[in-house]
Amino acid sequence: MDSQPPTDSEVPQDKGQLARRTVLVAGGAAVTAVGVGGVLSANASAQEATPATAAATSTEDTCYTLTSELVEGPYYIDADKIRRDVTEDQPGIPLTLDLKVIDADTCRPLRNAAVDIWHCNATGVYSGYEAGGGGGGPAPTGPPPSGTPTGGPGGGGGGHQEPTDDDRFLRGTWHTDRHGHVTFKTVFPGWYQGRCVHIHVKVHVAGEWTDAGYEGGHTCHTGQLFFDEKSVIATSVLEPYVSNTATRTTLTEDGIYPQNGHEGGLLYLQYDRRRIERGVRARLTLGVAPDETHDGSDGGGPGGPGPSASASPSASASPSASAS
Repeated sequence: MDSQPPTDSEVPQDKGQLARRTVLVAGGAAVTAVGVGGVLSANASAQEATPATAAATSTEDTCYTLTSELVEGPYYIDADKIRRDVTEDQPGIPLTLDLKVIDADTCRPLRNAAVDIWHCNATGVYSGYEAGGGGGGPAPTGPPPSGTPTGGPGGGGGGHQEPTDDDRFLRGTWHTDRHGHVTFKTVFPGWYQGRCVHIHVKVHVAGEWTDAGYEGGHTCHTGQLFFDEKSVIATSVLEPYVSNTATRTTLTEDGIYPQNGHEGGLLYLQYDRRRIERGVRARLTLGVAPDETHDGSDGGGPGGPGPSASASPSASASPSASAS
């Protein structure tokens, strides 16, 4: 049994595929820089609170504010792509996403946690669901999602839908390093009817390394990451985003975003306001409770479902951590 993840050379980015509900998280943590000019976005100068600062300003029992738990949404897919670069051939503004995962009680970084991200492309389509109307895709032709979504139109809620095709762009899983950091390379997401611009995220912990991958454990965080309106407006006038004809829901109108700033998943962004097409860098610290299970059935933003320890539809068949 391997106690450490394999090196990058052992898992090619384009061929890191495993059976469902088994995660193999490869080693390494290279950061891909994006071009940033001299004029930065408005919130680039805002400094994220460090754990030490959070400890000084919070209660005695909490080191760092827990990041809000939100619904998984219907477009989560288990175990397909083990990679940091999830772009594939999708056009759009380059986005480097830097996340740090820490224990909210102790502020210690969570090492070798498996982190999933998935989001729609510039025109609002989720990979794996184009034939079924995933996000901004064509009108649905298959059966409706199971469960009852809690969000507005476009798939923001919690009911899971089975994939309709084999595409997996803009989805991937990678591990945190010894400092709790993980970096993904992707593109700035688009939007679809009923939802603001967002990225889904899951964090899995307490699994075991085996020859087959990262198995067992549980999902300690299911959330969503959000973008401020200035950045979204700046992208919306550029191709391919300008081709997205779906009515856009703003951050304040969204029924899933809890309207509580960075605690709710609002990203810190850095980019050249005059040349946003050169790339955007986004970052956020996720404060999680590693001993708890939050699989997406206990969140949902304002008016969402209450706490629950039950497994979500996409994870109920196995305790293994999963990729999306």
